[in-house]
Amino acid sequence: MSEVEKQDLKNKVVRQDVEKTHPCQKCGACCASFRVSFYWIEAESYIENSVPQKFIEDLDLNTRCMKGTSHKHQPKCAALSGRVGENVGCTIYNNRPSPCRNFKASYESGYQEIRCDEARSKHGLKPLTKLEWK
Repeated sequence: MSEVEKQDLKNKVVRQDVEKTHPCQKCGACCASFRVSFYWIEAESYIENSVPQKFIEDLDLNTRCMKGTSHKHQPKCAALSGRVGENVGCTIYNNRPSPCRNFKASYESGYQEIRCDEARSKHGLKPLTKLEWK
């Protein structure tokens, strides 16, 4: 294989990686299905990458939650942008709380995640499969 052919192949692989969208960026169902509660310290301004104050609500003395997620029947995180099931993003991605950081999409780590499937179902979306991660 010539150097030009090698470079063409490398460029093709890079383009495919860039073009592939993470399944969560077309979903957002978890952000509009569950209450996102976390320990108060995650929202303290002196903590690096803390959750911005304008996006939190106090639940009790020790617990905060993301605004919008405490609505019992139609939770939706105030930091979620876009339309669930189409094209979404977290406006505070680098500052999101631990429940968001720890939430796994089905088969993202090779295993089915029931909470992801449950959230997707609430919004009329099919569960993710192993194929979405290839």
